Amino acid sequence: MSDAIENPTTGAEVAPVAPEGRTLINVRQGMFGAQGDTTGYGGLTRFIYEPAPAQRPYGGWFDEVVDVLEELLGDKASEAIESVIVDRGELTLHIASEHLLEVAQHLRDDQDLRFEFCVGVSGVHYPAHTGRELHAVYPIQSITHNRRIRVEVSVSEQDPHIPSVTSVYPSNNWHERETWDFFGIIFDGHPGLARIEMPDDWVGHPQRKDYPLGGIPIEYKGAEVPSPDERRQYR
Repeated sequence: MSDAIENPTTGAEVAPVAPEGRTLINVRQGMFGAQGDTTGYGGLTRFIYEPAPAQRPYGGWFDEVVDVLEELLGDKASEAIESVIVDRGELTLHIASEHLLEVAQHLRDDQDLRFEFCVGVSGVHYPAHTGRELHAVYPIQSITHNRRIRVEVSVSEQDPHIPSVTSVYPSNNWHERETWDFFGIIFDGHPGLARIEMPDDWVGHPQRKDYPLGGIPIEYKGAEVPSPDERRQYR
């Protein structure tokens, strides 16, 4: 089966050429990669790849952090840490969802790690990353050691469940609600997982890539204003 896709504007087939060791996670068509793009860049097709896993030595204090975490996890380390990414001078640990709470606890409590503060959690939707379409990204700060890493967890659209880290990082309460609201990631064990931006009866999750650009028509003083993607089209 070919990986080629058809450009909706030109009708031509475009096939990705994957760099060695990297995974295709998204295909962007148009300027913003969303349906109904009215920028005039409908003919633009870009293939987005995940950075390749890093090889040791990672450099600087990155090796120390990974070594300590692997020691604390013991026999579960290879299962818990799916990959280590070093890209643009930043360390990202891809963690299996079932081990997220244990990893967060070690990151916060171990004296050699001391990542005391989770800045929040952001959702990302990669429709082309089959089986791992939804990503939850946690920037975690060590105030003690003045270090920052990124923890990332990936789940499928069919089973979008990730453990809540509010028991370890209570400040993530609202951030997890927002990520659920906009991306539909379900944080199991959250004390009150309800929408925080959209109305409670809203259907869908508006920051997913398959959500229409511009949202839905808006009722305003008895009139209906169509969403931007329905107002005009570039030919």
